[in-house]
Amino acid sequence: MFDIVQNVKPSVPTISPLLRSDLQGRLLAELLIAPEEHTLSGLTKAVDATMPTVHRELDRLVSSGFLSERRSGRNRYVQANVDHPLYRPVRQIVEYAYGPRLVLSRLLSLVDGIEEAYIYGSWAARMNGEEGADPADIDVLVVGRPDRADMFDAAAAAQREIGREVNIRSIRADRWKAADEPFLRSVRQRPLVQLELAARKAEV
Repeated sequence: MFDIVQNVKPSVPTISPLLRSDLQGRLLAELLIAPEEHTLSGLTKAVDATMPTVHRELDRLVSSGFLSERRSGRNRYVQANVDHPLYRPVRQIVEYAYGPRLVLSRLLSLVDGIEEAYIYGSWAARMNGEEGADPADIDVLVVGRPDRADMFDAAAAAQREIGREVNIRSIRADRWKAADEPFLRSVRQRPLVQLELAARKAEV
């Protein structure tokens, strides 16, 4: 079957060797790119890790002052400390390395007509643990029938936010399912990072 990578967990963070682990990178991305309150259970699900592991990571970040926390009953809420001296430089590193998945998921969720979306190419390969040079751009494949202007606007916004060129193309769902074209076969035989698109509310 096809190698569809959604939440990859290589032991070495080839996408950003400055960080200690890929888990740390994904966790920091969740915390810093959207500096709002997060729950322990929500972060555990988002980074596809065990609760004790995420708990230990959060303890380190809270004790260093990088995160603030509050408790309500048995619930623990954490939030990035935007006043920490390292907040901006660390966010810049994390957003450059791990931001494509989160930023593109958010922006493409606003585009009608998208059924699925994937990052492929060198960035997806690095997220799958393959060694290589830092990807200069992000290749995105959209499945469905989106408005092309809206799709390209979302790609341009993502490019400004993450600081990498974003190359985006769309394909109809039937062609993606058949995968009987050389390009599609090549894409599906290599690592893919599926973007988590938020469900659009029906208009009333």
